[in-house]
Amino acid sequence: MLLGLRGKLNPKNNVVNNNSNQGKENGTAFNDVTMSATRNQHFNGKSRRKGNSDTDDELLDMMPLTNQTTSFYQDDSEDDPLLGDRSFQVRPTQTPKSASPSSHLIQSLDDSIAGMEDYGTYDDFHTIDWLREMSRNRLRHRQITHRKKESWHLKLRALHDAWSGWLVVLLVGLSAGTCAGIIDIVTKWLSDVKLGVCPEKFWLNKESCCWNSETVTPSGSNCTKWLAWSDVFGMSAQNAQGVYAVNYVMYIVVAVILATFAGLLVKVFAPYACGSGIPEVKTILSGFIIRGYLGKWTLLIKSLAAPLSVAANLSLGKEGPLVHIAACCGNIFSYLFPKYGKNEAKKREVLSAAAAAGVSVAFGAPVGGVLFSLEEVSYYFPMKTLWRSFFCALTAAFVLRSMNPYGNSHLVMFYVKYNKPWFLFELVPFALVGVLGGLYGAAFIHANLRWCKFRSTSKLGKYPILEVLVLTIITAAASYPNPFTKVDASAMIAELVQECTPVSKLTDPNLCDYEELPVNQTYSVSHGHQLAPVGEGLRTAIWQLAVALIFKAVITVFTFGVKLPTGLFIPSMGVGAIMGRLIGIGMEQLVYAYPDCVLWASSCSTNTIRESCVTPGLYAMVGAAAALGGVTRMTVSLVVIMFELTGGLQYIVPLMAAAMFSKWAGDAFGNEGIYDGHIRLNGYPFLDNKEEFTHTTLATDVMMPRRGDPPLKVVLQENMTVGDLEHLVKTTTYNGFPVITSQDSYRLLGYIYRRDLMVALENARHHSENVLSNSKAYFTLHAPTLSTSGVNEPAPVRLFNVVDLSPITVTDHTPMEIVVEIFTKLGIRQALVTHNGRLLGIITKKDVLRHIARLNKQDPDSIMFN
Repeated sequence: MLLGLRGKLNPKNNVVNNNSNQGKENGTAFNDVTMSATRNQHFNGKSRRKGNSDTDDELLDMMPLTNQTTSFYQDDSEDDPLLGDRSFQVRPTQTPKSASPSSHLIQSLDDSIAGMEDYGTYDDFHTIDWLREMSRNRLRHRQITHRKKESWHLKLRALHDAWSGWLVVLLVGLSAGTCAGIIDIVTKWLSDVKLGVCPEKFWLNKESCCWNSETVTPSGSNCTKWLAWSDVFGMSAQNAQGVYAVNYVMYIVVAVILATFAGLLVKVFAPYACGSGIPEVKTILSGFIIRGYLGKWTLLIKSLAAPLSVAANLSLGKEGPLVHIAACCGNIFSYLFPKYGKNEAKKREVLSAAAAAGVSVAFGAPVGGVLFSLEEVSYYFPMKTLWRSFFCALTAAFVLRSMNPYGNSHLVMFYVKYNKPWFLFELVPFALVGVLGGLYGAAFIHANLRWCKFRSTSKLGKYPILEVLVLTIITAAASYPNPFTKVDASAMIAELVQECTPVSKLTDPNLCDYEELPVNQTYSVSHGHQLAPVGEGLRTAIWQLAVALIFKAVITVFTFGVKLPTGLFIPSMGVGAIMGRLIGIGMEQLVYAYPDCVLWASSCSTNTIRESCVTPGLYAMVGAAAALGGVTRMTVSLVVIMFELTGGLQYIVPLMAAAMFSKWAGDAFGNEGIYDGHIRLNGYPFLDNKEEFTHTTLATDVMMPRRGDPPLKVVLQENMTVGDLEHLVKTTTYNGFPVITSQDSYRLLGYIYRRDLMVALENARHHSENVLSNSKAYFTLHAPTLSTSGVNEPAPVRLFNVVDLSPITVTDHTPMEIVVEIFTKLGIRQALVTHNGRLLGIITKKDVLRHIARLNKQDPDSIMFN
């Protein structure tokens, strides 16, 4: 009767415990493992002070003794530190074969009688109860450890439980690496399909097709085995305009087909597969529930649609979606192990390791992936999760290296090897690159959030496929004429970060085209090149790069957020690489124009010959880091990812300088990154544990109810019946209720969770026919016993053991900065407000988030709680 209740929450109502919002407030993290032990000591001490005549049966009796029932109840408090989860045991004198010899309240939440499965543990768009989940895990672990000496079977079970954590992250790493390798190979092939096809083996990309071609040149041209679309259609090479037009049209047509197909897959089969997924994964790791977001359909569709979207040459990348894909793998494999599949808090340890594996395979950066998970996405990250994340990222990177998707025998995506070191005077331009990257990041965040808000509130949001189609046509039409935007962003970045050498002058005739100096001023350089003015080809490349910079910076604003698997890492790095390369070329020409400047005169001269001491490719790498840092506000993990990404270990200092100046410049215009901005835009209830609350408000300013609001819905210590409690559960959707001594004193006794109350009432009615609607309910140590005068006399029900006797409480004059710290550090779901022991109100997580939103002049009703 009570178990199928699913109340609807009303986000417009602000009344706590008398509105339908406050019952669903949940915690976000659990960082204080000593709290449970404190509660256990408190209970045991209190029960002993009541006298030795009180047996354990009386303390934990959830059902009355009747003359039809020969059961008695034992205290299981040694196995469970949380009073709200206190257990009971039912031991009939003659135990039926079908009856369980013991039943624990926490286990009853999952394995109760028929109908309980209809009442999900956590509903969609609610946050988990970290305290309850960690308590369940400790109880399970103690039971396994205690019973492992009974038999070899139980000893094997304990051994399996001990190493299952390493096994699950191993499986996640293997699956994430395999998915990433396949996605990389398919993306590279589909990207080349826009330009042509390999007739002999159509499944090969251009590079693979030309490996055995005898006519291929160092620049990659004149490959007879690879046919452009104009050759496929039999166009004559003498008709240059016709050849260009056919290749241009086919480039756009193939891009539109790929993007449209990806959009249809997402819209029809898995709407959650759109976007990068990092904001949602970050929110889920904080304890939020989004059903299906990490499911098998999302994994499948995102793995199929991500290569299609990237190959369409839209200004997006597959690296962000790889984090989402790895998290899906972690969620799916966690269900193979009940230790993780049935415990939401433990599952998030696997998801943190999966996020690290996602970044590891996205960039070939296992250490950076672990730091990214720690710095950017994870909310609860204990030491054991750190090691398992490292193992998971290492496994995924090993699988990716074995598959060799880049074809360069390197794990890194943009392998660089510069022949010249950086010099001290270059720290100034490196800092300038960092500042520009931070300014770009701040401008991009502001523009993209405004556009996404407009998309969601206008008719444009109703036509996602049309938006994708228009964006694809614009992007493809504008990208083809420019050689730097014609290829995908990864190939462009790989070209920009390379150093100019005599060989590179053949492969990049424009980007490395410098004028030839007179004979008496030149010299032979085996690896680099001498200081020289820019040539005609480099002049062309400069304005092409300038146009590409403007185009990429603008089009990415409109692309990120469309209903496609879109990542932001590579587009941001592409913009930064272009910017850095231009600044590097400018710095190189500045050194050429003023060779005797004291800043670089000694560094750039070899006897009487001056060589180029500035490496524009290094500036491109630093610019990529600066732009990515400005958009995401990453710092330490960004530096590690960049040197793992490029193999440039000796350039940590320039990367660190750029990352710090980028963050400083970006934070001057707002300290939230793009992912935090989208979390706020989507209304996810995310309480950032890295932000500081500096406002001078008190708990009484935030608590509910306020003056004029209806009073709290509370549970009385004695003067309530089973019918009253059932009516309270039916007519409200609150997560729990404060327990007070009486309406007159309003003294706080404890807190009872809605789910515990439902299970207790269910078990009471199930085990005794004398539990009626007019049965008295007692939340005390002592309760009257049932008389034997009549069989049908209502039996009293004792519910003391399901009351949390030590709920988190604050006084009405507690500063809100302390309250916010309590919510973020302890991960509590609600805090009760008292004054001299008298209950005044309640503060929930949503109240805190709304209060912060009001102080920041944001919409407090945009926060999503179902």
